[in-house]
Order: sequence, then C-alpha cells, then structure tokens
Amino acid sequence: MSGITVEQRGKSRNREGGLQEIARIWRQGDAATRTSFLVMGFGCLKRKQYIKGLLFLAAQVLFLLYMAGFAWPYLSKVNTLGTEAMRREWSEARQIFVRTPGDNSMLILLFSVMSLLLAIAFIMLWRANLRACYKAQVNEEKGLKQPGFMEDVKTLLDEKYHVSLLTLPSLMVVAFTVLPIIFMILIAFTNFDADHQPPGKLFGWVGLQNFTDVFWSDPLKAGTFGKILGWTMVWAVFATFTNYLFGMIVALMINKKGVRLKKMWRTIFVITIAVPQFVSLMLMSQILHDQGPLNMLLKKWGFISQNIPFLTNATYARITVIIVNIWVGIPYTMLITSGILMNIPADLYESASIDGASPARMFFSITLPYMLFVTTPYLITAFVGNINNFNVIFLLTKGGPLVTDYYQAGKTDLLVTWLYKLTVDKQNYSLASTIGIFVFLICASLSLVVYNLSGSSRKEEEFQ
Repeated sequence: MSGITVEQRGKSRNREGGLQEIARIWRQGDAATRTSFLVMGFGCLKRKQYIKGLLFLAAQVLFLLYMAGFAWPYLSKVNTLGTEAMRREWSEARQIFVRTPGDNSMLILLFSVMSLLLAIAFIMLWRANLRACYKAQVNEEKGLKQPGFMEDVKTLLDEKYHVSLLTLPSLMVVAFTVLPIIFMILIAFTNFDADHQPPGKLFGWVGLQNFTDVFWSDPLKAGTFGKILGWTMVWAVFATFTNYLFGMIVALMINKKGVRLKKMWRTIFVITIAVPQFVSLMLMSQILHDQGPLNMLLKKWGFISQNIPFLTNATYARITVIIVNIWVGIPYTMLITSGILMNIPADLYESASIDGASPARMFFSITLPYMLFVTTPYLITAFVGNINNFNVIFLLTKGGPLVTDYYQAGKTDLLVTWLYKLTVDKQNYSLASTIGIFVFLICASLSLVVYNLSGSSRKEEEFQ
C-alpha cells in the first residue's frame, strides 16, 4: 500500500474530520474494505466477523427497502407538498358521494422530515461500518485475532457502556423533540391555516411570507405582534423581579433575629404551594369577576359604587395579573432564597455593622449582590418561564379583554397565549409556528447573553 506501514496508518488518524477519515479509509483500505463503501459489512464478512457483517448488511437492505417502498412517494412530493387533493364525487351507480383519495400535505411533510432524519442516522451507521471493516483489515495485517460478536457486546457493556446507556434516550429525544421542532419550523414556511386543511385542501410553501406579515407586510398582524411582544417583555420583567424582591424580603423578615415562630411562618408559605396553582388561579378569576365576591363586598362596605373591572378593563387586567402572580409566586422565591440567606457569612454583617452601615446599606452591598451571584441561573429560568407563563394569563383573563385592533388576540395575551389561540381556536398553524420560532429565539438569546455577562459565569470562583 504505497510503502505505508500499519503503524504510520494508525498515527494518521489523530484529529481528523469525518470526510478526512472516510478518504483515508478509501486510500488505505484493501478491496474488501472499499467494497464496504457500497455493500455494508462486506469487509467484516470477508474476515469472518459474520454476525457484525450481517447486521450491517441487514441495516442497509432495510433502509433501501424503506426509502424505495415508503419514503420516496413522500420525498418526491416535498417540493410541492402535494398536487391532488381528496375529492368527493357523486356516484350515479351507488347514489352516494364517493371519496377519491389524494395527497396529504401534512403527511408528506412529516414523513419527509422523518425520512431525512433516518437518512442521517443511516449515514452515521454507514461510517461506523467503514470503521469496523477497516479495523478488521488492520487487525488482519497485524496478525491479531479478530474480536467476536460476544466480545463486541461485552465492550458495549463495559468500555462503551455510556453509548449503550444513552442510545435509547437519544433516539427518544430525536423522535419526540427534534422531529416535532423541525416539523414546526417548516410549517412556518407554508400557508397551513383554516383555509388549507388537508386532505380536502392542501397547503404549500409560501417562503418568508409569514415572517414578512409579522414584521411589515400585514399591518394588523405586525401591529399585534409588536404590541404583544412589548407587553410580554413588560410582564416578564415585572413577574420575575417583583416575585424575586418580595420573596427575598419575606425570607429576610422570617429569618431576622428576634422573629418568633419562624417554623410556623415557613410552614404557612409551604402549605400555599401544596394547592395546585391552576386551582388558585381559577378561584381568583371567579373572585375578581365583575359580579364576583370581591366587588360585592366592596359595594356592601361602601368603598365603591360601581364594580371595578379587574379583568375586563385592559389596564386593570394587566395590573391584576401582575399582582396575582406575586401572590402565587412569592412562596417559591421565599423558599429558594431562605436557604441562601442562611449561608451568607455572619461576619460580613458584623463587620458592616461595626463600620456603621445601615440595614438598607447592608442589604444593597452584601445581601443583594450575594443573592444575585448565586441565583442568576434561577432568575434566567424564571424570566424565560414568565415569557411562556401560560397558566396565569389564560386562567385569569383568557388573554382578554378582546379588542378589534388586535389580530385574534386580547390586551393581556402573551406571545404564548396568542400562539395557543391561533393554533387551537383559529387553526392558523403557519402563523403560530412563526411566532413560536420568535419565542424560541428571544428566550435562547436572552438566556445565553445574560448568563454569559453575569458574575455567575464570569467570576465563578471569586465571590467569597
């Protein structure tokens, strides 16, 4: 083989990419190894690794049968997502309407994505086949005994146990997370809505139309998106930092020296968490109704003469959902911050007190910086969670009050509740998918940027 020794071939494998490795195997491989490029497992079969070789060959045969018999009819139509819709025609002979089967855009897109993912998995298996056949060639040239199938199984249960353990979870992630995400992203480039419901009416590709509509082409959609995005960010800021600050203050009050019955106060807050949040929110929506108990009591006591529109006036509704969120969220923050507050070194406060620092000064110079340093990841998670906080908004106001200058949305709708309405109520899946992409981009970019700029990431070992 051009004067290249086995040892030199082994050294050339260090830090090479996938294509470089395949090219090297082709250059240095013998006839049996090169045949494995077309017939998987051939190199293993030639060197009496029969079970491994047959498994590779069986995988290739099954993949080719799948692609030819099942996947190709869908992949061949993915550029149009179907041309012939299902038809209902009157049959004179049978005196009934007969359905003539046609294409189904959703199935074409779904099975095409699934087939492409399977093709990627097959390429990875094909590369593993090349490695196995080349390794068998090298063992033969070195005069080493070829490992049997049971030895390979023992390796998977010992040296490569992590591979065996993670294979099934990885496949589940691909099937139930990656595949739906790719499918959802592709839906954003179609016109899949209430007027295009397969198999009766097919949907097709529209390019970037949904994205341009959200930004400038459609004034109603663009205006709705901009206003809801603004309210979503305002809500996320208030919902995150009010809970954080008030929860920290409650924890400070409970942990303060001299406060009696500390266990009782902590227990009271823990009990509130035991009640499912959706139950509390549905109860609050009834209490705050225009004709609800709160308005009736306030009228009876003479504090108001007219009902307060807690949930039906846009401004009142937005303030109300923030206040209710504080009520249901403070116990969680109080429990999280209590443990951290008890771990702040007491000598820091003693030194500050000797220097004449006031309680407010100690809070802003010691307590708050320490808390922010430790809880920045929690704050990021809470902020992203509030951007997607479906329960509080939907169970209290259902996104209302509705207005005519919003496209199928209300004044308290967040992007996630608007997405829900577009999907469940209006079947506007393409626009909902477009909004879902923006929600992901906002959450991902904010999480990465804020965390990388925070002290928790940049000064991990410095705060003492």
